[in-house]
Amino acid sequence: MYDSTIAAIASPPGVGAVALIRVSGRDAVAVAAKVFSGRPSSRWQPRCQHWGKFTGPGGETIDEGLLTYFPGPNSFTGEDVVEIGCHGGMLVTRRILEALLEAGAEAAAPGAFSQRAFLNGRIDLTQAEAIMDLISAQTDLAIRAAGQQLAGTLGAEIESIRRDLIALLAHVEAYIDFPEEDIDPDSLEDLSAGMDRIAGRLDHLLATADQGRILREGIRTVICGPPNAGKSSLLNRLLGFDRAIVSDLAGTTRDTIEEFINLKGIPLRLIDTAGLREGAGEIEREGIERTRAQIAGAELVLHVVDASQGRAGIEEITPPSGARLVRVLNKSDLPRHADWETDAGWPVSCLESDSVEAFRQGLYDLLAAGTSLASANLTAINARHQACLKQARRDLAEARNLIGAGESPEFVASCLHASLGAVGEVVGRTDIEEILGEIFSRFCIGK
Repeated sequence: MYDSTIAAIASPPGVGAVALIRVSGRDAVAVAAKVFSGRPSSRWQPRCQHWGKFTGPGGETIDEGLLTYFPGPNSFTGEDVVEIGCHGGMLVTRRILEALLEAGAEAAAPGAFSQRAFLNGRIDLTQAEAIMDLISAQTDLAIRAAGQQLAGTLGAEIESIRRDLIALLAHVEAYIDFPEEDIDPDSLEDLSAGMDRIAGRLDHLLATADQGRILREGIRTVICGPPNAGKSSLLNRLLGFDRAIVSDLAGTTRDTIEEFINLKGIPLRLIDTAGLREGAGEIEREGIERTRAQIAGAELVLHVVDASQGRAGIEEITPPSGARLVRVLNKSDLPRHADWETDAGWPVSCLESDSVEAFRQGLYDLLAAGTSLASANLTAINARHQACLKQARRDLAEARNLIGAGESPEFVASCLHASLGAVGEVVGRTDIEEILGEIFSRFCIGK
């Protein structure tokens, strides 16, 4: 536990009906009692709200509201925590916070409460990261994924992998360090099979990286095509409001416009771009270059064309490797030109709500079919987890190769140590004592 007691405003800045101020630390009760004029702290019942007045250093009343006491270690941070509910004025909350700081608390740094929860063993690193994922979630699927991670789903899987690695490592190290105890090493086949099982579990988690990135950042979706094809109209209809200027004048959109939509739970980052055409002016050419740059970084390209006009002058789009290309045959309310009769694109009329809704559903079906976003288990690692698990996978593969090459068990153990450390980084655990504990508990060294 920390020696200091910290305090901070836990509700977002601005004006609202109520606000929350949190105090955590060894002296949380004593600090809060100095600014709370109500029931004495000796009579504060855990997890019950107590009404009273909050006063400044000179005894002046700042506000009246509710105080709740959460004794450690059964609190969010694992320390004594006091939460103050007051009116949501910016000046009111600041004055109460200043009174708490005057009473002996320190201003909390960003993330300080979650950091203490982690260091006091209340949550692991994956759960700490899930808190921010939950706060920043923009779709129901993102909320569900963050909720599962906050509940410990990912942490439990990582801990299970760690335990399996510790068991393998303990056996190898016991054979190395305690030869006098007549411990029979597992056969090479058994050790190799155990490593293969762990490798498969790591591969399964690594496969969720794209899913996690989609839920956290959205699918980068570029709307492109020739001028006057209806790109900005499609953007506006997908958003549900007029974000982009729509005009019959070619070259109206000269810069990119980026917005976020929730497509039935799948987040999309929509990017409207300048029309692609030859003979554009200097400023419009700059917009066209930006369009090409956006296409190069896209994950989904919506190539919008006016299906009532011919193909002449329309630039074919080549999406980057791994990206999807969807041809949107816009203005389907008009007679289709013969050039597009055999095209397998999606017909859309931005003037017809049913047509736009059908396109939204078709787009969702296409994207959902390529992911496991609709599954009940939304385990989704982030970039940090991915880096750790990739390193663990490499170290494990090296250990497997060393066994196959008949190398010394010391080298195998070294690689397993490295793999265990990389896996432990995901949840913030790298404890050598666990390995020793496993050795002594399983093999009864020393009797």
